[in-house]
Order: sequence, then structure tokens, then C-alpha cells
Amino acid sequence: MTYNPKKPFNELPSLPPQVDIETSKVLKKVISASRALAELKGAITNLPNPKLFIDTINLQEAQASSAIENIITTQDELFKASVADIKINNPATKEVIHYKDALWYGINEYDRKEVLTTNLFIKLAQIIKENQLGIRNAPGTQLTNPSTGKVVYTPPEGDDVIRVKLKELEDFIHADDKIDPLIKMALIHYQFEAIHPFFDGNGRTGRIVLLLYLKHVGLLDWPALYLSRFIIENKGKYYKYLRAVTENGEWQTWIVFMLDMIEKTALKGRNHILEIEKLMAITGAEIQKVLPKVYSKDLLEELFRLPYIKRQTLYESGLGTLKTVGNYLIQLEKEGFLKSEQIGKEKLYLNYKLMEILKQ
Repeated sequence: MTYNPKKPFNELPSLPPQVDIETSKVLKKVISASRALAELKGAITNLPNPKLFIDTINLQEAQASSAIENIITTQDELFKASVADIKINNPATKEVIHYKDALWYGINEYDRKEVLTTNLFIKLAQIIKENQLGIRNAPGTQLTNPSTGKVVYTPPEGDDVIRVKLKELEDFIHADDKIDPLIKMALIHYQFEAIHPFFDGNGRTGRIVLLLYLKHVGLLDWPALYLSRFIIENKGKYYKYLRAVTENGEWQTWIVFMLDMIEKTALKGRNHILEIEKLMAITGAEIQKVLPKVYSKDLLEELFRLPYIKRQTLYESGLGTLKTVGNYLIQLEKEGFLKSEQIGKEKLYLNYKLMEILKQ
């Protein structure tokens, strides 16, 4: 590669790389990552209602993905905002909610068309940033080291150049090239980040594209990987290995890092599911014992969909009148299953044991 960090990298090579990417080290890691992902997929499939886990994991992923871009809000604040009928004044919380909306938009669009396209990428970025901007069409975008201010990368420049590279990426995504899907996932993620097609929101859009690709190749039916937490915990390595590909064509280290992210995140997700299932079973049995007239399978599922719940949610789920479901929540709090908190004009109830698992 010819590379100058201060010069637009219009010579960014198309995929696949012209080097051996299926090394023995990479292939060994593919096996363990694939196994972990299959176990997570199986655990989600076995859930009576997979959406129970998905709603919480998506909010966590939205929060962490935004935190990578220094958009900071807490999980607790985010869970409250997703349930409470209040105006969200915190700009960071708004951006995180937009990420969640973009992820679900991407999932629904993929289910409808089953392709990953430049137009979809643009729409995801627009939802994340709540604007109508498209592909970068002005010069001057450079990525700098936040500590030193030194320019470390200048992405390709020019609307036509960026669109050509995105079209090449589209073709690579859908090509039947016999490359292992997880190795291909690592290549796609690098390429999208290197193209850096938007003025802002590239990282978050790229992480949604990664999840959509795993769905595209059938490795995951639901967007149930909390990937951004791993990136936050290994942020230095993440950017170091990205640059090593750009500067030196060092693909093996990058691919192994991405496979390690998939493996560890999938294992953690599977363990969380098992813990939540166990807690759900214990809680259900205890509610049946002490509040048999309150208990129902549908009520239990609502209590585990998100850590916070309110009377209106139970009412809209058809579990009774507002007065009836309000009494359910009061009794559940009295018996120690929930803790209430006044937010604005309404009262939220926290499944605090579920929150403890999610914060691990």
C-alpha cells in the first residue's frame, strides 16, 4: 500500500486483500469464535420470547457504541428514558436512542430486502445523527490522535470516489467467494471504517453494518451481540490494529482481534441469557407462591423485557385495566420483587435483580 496519513487515501485497495488471510492462526480462531456464536444463537432460539433479551442488549449496545464516540450516558438513565413518558433533554441520551432506532431500522429493512446497500448505510447514519446528510462531499476530513493532535489518517475524498468504494464493498459483501463469513466480517468492518463515508456517525453505522452482516450470512438471527463493550475495553488495540492494516497491510492481527471480539462477546451474551433465564424461573415461582392471583406468564415476561416497567406498559400489553395492573405493581413492590421510583409525573418500577445481571 502507498500510504501518507495526511493525504486522502483514495488508493484504498478493494477487497479481498491480495495476501494470505486464512492463516493457521486465523483459522484456529475462526473455529472457537464460530462455536461461541452458534451457542449464543442456540440460547436465543431456545428462549420462550427472544425479544426479552434483545431489547435490553440493544439498549446496552447503543449506550456503549455511543460511548466509543465520547457520547456518554448511563445504562440506568437510558433504560429509564426508553420507558418513561418524558421529554429527553440530555443530548447524549437522545443520540443513544437514535442508535437503537437505527439498528432496528436496519434489521427491518434487511428483513424486507435482504441486501446491504449504500442507500441503507446512508439511512442508518441519518437516523443516528438525526439529519439528512449523505456521503461526505467536502474535503478536509482527517482523523487525529486525541492526545497529541497528530493526523493519523485521512480517508478517501470526493463523493464519486467514496461511492465507488462503497459499491465495491457492497459487491464484496454479496459475493460468493468462499471466504469464511467471520473472516469476511473482519475485512468488511475494516473497509467501512477506512472508507469513512460520512462526516459523523461512521463508527456507529459501521457497527450496525457488522451486526447486519452476521444476520445476512445466517450466523445470528437477532442483533444480540454487545460488541461495543469489548471495543471500549480494548480501544487502544482496536485503533492500533486498524492503523496497522492501513499502514503495513497487517491483516492477521486485525482479523484475530475481531474474531476474539466475536467469541468473547458471544460467550458473555450466552452466560447472561442463562443467568436471566434462571432468575426469571426463580422469580416466577416465587410470585406464583406469594401472589398467585397476580402471576401470569405474560406478566413475568413483561417484568424481564426491560429493567424498568410502568403501569401503562402492562395495560397496553392487555394484562388488565390501569387500576388492576397498578395494583399488580404495588403488590410486587410490597413483596420485594420491584422497587419504585418517581420520574416526572409517573412511577417506574425497577426489576433490580435483572439490572444487577445486566451491569455485570
